[in-house]
Order: sequence, then structure tokens, then C-alpha cells
Amino acid sequence: MRDTNPLKPHRMRLADFTTDRRVIFLMGLAIPVGVGGVISAWVLLHLIALCTNLAYRGEWSMTTQGITLENLGPYSVLVPVVGCFIIGLMARYGSDKIRGHGIPEAMEAILIGRSRIQPKVAILKPLSSAISIGTGGPFGAEGPIIMTGGAIGSLLAQLVRLTDHERKSLLVAGAAAGMTAVFSTPVAAVLLAVELLLFEWKPRSFLPVVVAVLVSQALRGYVLDIGPLFELGGHFELSPLTLFGAVALGLVAGLASGMCTYMVYATEDFFEKLPIHWMWWPALGGVVIGIGGLIEPAALGVGYDNIRHLLAGNVAMSGVLLLLVVKAIIWSVSLGSGTSGGVVAPLLILGGALGTLMAPLLPASDPGFWALVGMAALMGGTMRAPLTASIFALELTGNFSAMVPVFAGCMAAYGVTVLLLKRSILTEKIARRGLHILHEYRVDPFDLVRASEVMTAPVETFSSTDTVDRVVSHYSTIDEGHTSYPVVDEQNHVVAEVTRADALEWAVQPGDEGRTLHDMLEGRDVVYGHPDELAGAIADRMAVTGVGRIPIVDRDNGKLVGIIGRKDLFRVRVRRIAQEQQRSAFLRPSRSK
Repeated sequence: MRDTNPLKPHRMRLADFTTDRRVIFLMGLAIPVGVGGVISAWVLLHLIALCTNLAYRGEWSMTTQGITLENLGPYSVLVPVVGCFIIGLMARYGSDKIRGHGIPEAMEAILIGRSRIQPKVAILKPLSSAISIGTGGPFGAEGPIIMTGGAIGSLLAQLVRLTDHERKSLLVAGAAAGMTAVFSTPVAAVLLAVELLLFEWKPRSFLPVVVAVLVSQALRGYVLDIGPLFELGGHFELSPLTLFGAVALGLVAGLASGMCTYMVYATEDFFEKLPIHWMWWPALGGVVIGIGGLIEPAALGVGYDNIRHLLAGNVAMSGVLLLLVVKAIIWSVSLGSGTSGGVVAPLLILGGALGTLMAPLLPASDPGFWALVGMAALMGGTMRAPLTASIFALELTGNFSAMVPVFAGCMAAYGVTVLLLKRSILTEKIARRGLHILHEYRVDPFDLVRASEVMTAPVETFSSTDTVDRVVSHYSTIDEGHTSYPVVDEQNHVVAEVTRADALEWAVQPGDEGRTLHDMLEGRDVVYGHPDELAGAIADRMAVTGVGRIPIVDRDNGKLVGIIGRKDLFRVRVRRIAQEQQRSAFLRPSRSK
């Protein structure tokens, strides 16, 4: 732990991690967060069922049933229009945070909202998503539950005195707990937290997330079905030809990921140009949903049955193609219009359809195998979360024999999107709001070197017996001097620091020319460091105190041994840049004479 008082450095316990025992307190808070994730998932799923039955059957029932258009016929076009109009009203007069995927909103709350989510979002997000999906919106429940679970974690954290980073840990813990409760994918939920939401890899955030996920997984069986959501039997044999096919499907899925992202934001750009308030956009998107539902009713709603049929391999190719086209269009239009809903379930359907269509061109395998690889690859490429997508697909189906080809497909799709697209479907929305996200985790170079490695020695100093006149003369005659100098006594102990500002003040206020620096600077706090401290601790101390140079004193005898300025710290950054940009070969083949 670094000392919270930047003026008084203490001996640091250097270790692999900076986490302290406070993480136990956070893990304790994560337990009720996990419980809240299960409750919110139960509520959301039953609200979706209720809205579906009310909208398409006129029944007050929470029994999960598929969408049917038999009772309404052509009038079914109006159902999503009405539902989306209600969502527009809720967003306008409730909270605009309910618009969109759910995951970008959680990321934005973490990055610029100090991980604070308003209580009304915890209520309006699941309600609006249930209305959206229940009235035919082609979305999944994962985005809404991530936002809702995150809101529960954030609200609990706001009741306790926590730092922003600690509050973030509980927000993400709630999001991961909610995802676990809906899909029964605990490992994938933790990976989602690491790849998309935490923006760090530290035990102080990882452990609370794991606790919330485990609690959610342990309790979900009491309120929801146990076992994989889309169980897929059989054992898939791995061969070089199969692996090659998985990579090929992943490359195509990567291109499709780019197309999905483009379609969503091209639609959003179109709505931005309309001369009407954004409250009306979802209703216009609802018109497209309704028409698409008449063409292919299976494209409406969450579409979990579609995923089961694709994995079973019992869908005709013409039906798969129609589902792919209609689902892609109504999903991108409705999402671009600002309707509330998630992206994972639609990506699974689109990826599964893509894998099924490509199956005749790929090595022969059991039914549903290439659909599974396509699902994971399209999700991993579009969301830029290949580890999450790989494990998510395996946990969803309970079939881990497909791990290697699924992983290969995800990595191929991920590589394509990273090279071709600047941002993912999740980060593009945040970037359009003026916030940049760099999704690369790396160790701070300042935390790899000690102060002794970057400090300047020997040090130019003033003596405590030097007079004011000498300091003023020094600053008025030297062309390039330092902004400050340590003031030392006879034992070379730092007793103060004199700056150019001091010299200017003394120069315009004569009368103290003969006084010593000891008399003039007595009582001032001295910001200093020790040689064994990390350069990061010195940089933090500079940032907090505003000083530009920090004396480095021996921890045992207190004598001055060096000084660190901003230029010294910049050399650490220059070294990192050189390591990344300068190419060299150390082993070269010898040339025969």
C-alpha cells in the first residue's frame, strides 16, 4: 500500500499486488449484491414473459411462451410500435440511461460517473427492456440485466463510505451476478467483468466479482431452471482440418462483426438526421420490427428457441437465411433507434445462422457444431471479448469438447475486428459521447523501477546558512536553472526547499537580503522520497502536492542522495516507448567467409 499522506513516505511492502485486507470487507458486501443479481434476473425474465403474453395473447400470465402472431395477424405490426413508443416516453421523462445495449451505459457509469447509478435506472431499465422484448424487440436479456445488476451493486455501494474504485468493484459484481443468474455462466460472467467492465486486473476488484457470481450461481437453482440453457450433447473430435475450418469461420465472422457494427451505427446516424425528437425514434424502429415480424416471426423477441434449433441442426437452409437477414435488419434498426435491449442473444442467433450456412463448405461434423463455433466467433468479434465469448458458448451448452475450435474461431474473429475496426459495437457508442477507451491492460512502467534507478545524483543544493541575497543573485544571473533546489544542513539533511518563486518574492520585497535560508524557510513541509520507493509512488506524490522536484533521502541516515524531477520520470516513459517501437535482432546467422 502506498501511504495516503504524500508528504510522509513510509517503508513500502513491495509485493505482486497492492490489495490489502479491505478486500475482505468488499467481498462481504458482494454477498448481498449476488443475491440482488438473482432477484433482478427473476424479475426481469418474468416481466418479459408477462409483457409477451399481454401483448400477443391478451393474457395476464408469467409463463414463458414464444411469440405468436396468430391472434393478431397483420395488426401485430402495431405491437412493437406501441411498445417502442412507451420506451421512448420512459426514456424522455424517466431516464435516458435506459436507451441502448446496457453494457455501454455500465461502462460509461464506471468511467465518468464515478460508478454511481441512479435508483430509478434500477427500476426503469428492466421494465423498459421487458416491454421492448415482450412486444417483439429482437434483443437479449443480458444487457438489461448487466445494467440492472450493476445498479444494485452501485446503490449498495453508495450507502457505504467507499472509494470510486471500490464502488466500481461492487457495480461490476452486480452486473456479473445478474448475467450469471440469467445464463448460468459464472466463469464467462467473471471474464466479461475483466474484459469489458473493470478496466483493470486487481484482486481488490476480481475477488468481490467472483464472490457475487458464486452466490448468484448457488442461488439461481432455487428460482430458475438448473443446468445449461442450451444443452448440446455429443463429443466433438478435434482434427487439424476441423481447426482450420474453425479459423476460416472465425475470419468470416470477424467480417460479419464489422458489418453488424456498421449497420447499427449507420442506422443511428440516420435517426440523428431526422427533424424529430429522439423520443419518437424507437416507435419508428418499431415499425421495422413489426414488418420484419410479418416476414419472419421467428426473428421477434429473444429467440432462444432459434438458438436451440440451430444447435440441433434441424432448420432448413432457406429458413436460416431468412432468419439471418430479417434478424440482422430489425435488430440493427431497433438498436440504432435507441430501444432498450441487449446484444448477446441476437449475436448468438446471427452467428449460429452464419455457421449453419457455412457448414456445407466446412469439414463434416455433428449437427450444431458449426453453429456453436459461429455463435461464439460472432459474439467474440463484435464485442471484442474473445475469452468471454469462448467460455460463454461452452457454459451455455455444457459441451466443453468443442473448446479448442470455439476458441480458435473466437480468436480469428477478434483478430479481424481489432485490425479492421477502431472500436467495437460497445465502445463506439461511448466514443460518440466524447469518451475514449483504451482496452489494453498493461503494467504501469513507473511501478517497475525504483527511485534509485531514475534519480539524478549528485544534487545541486543550497546550504541552510546561505543568505537570501545569494539565492536572488543565483536566479537572476543563471540562464537555465532548476525551478527549485533542496536546502541542506551541515549533515546533508534536507531541511527545506527553495524555489524560483521564493527568489522573485524576495527580490521585490527588499529588507531580508542578509537573512539565512534557515530563518526564511523554517517550518515549511518538505516533500521527499526514499531510494527504495517505486517511481510510481514518487510520481503520485508529485501529482498530489504539485511540486516539480522531489529530494531522495537515505532511509536510514536521512542524508540527501539524489533528486527526481519530471524529466527523470519522463525517461521511464521514453524507455517504454523504445521497447515497443525499436526493433532489433540479437541472434544473427553467421556469414561464411
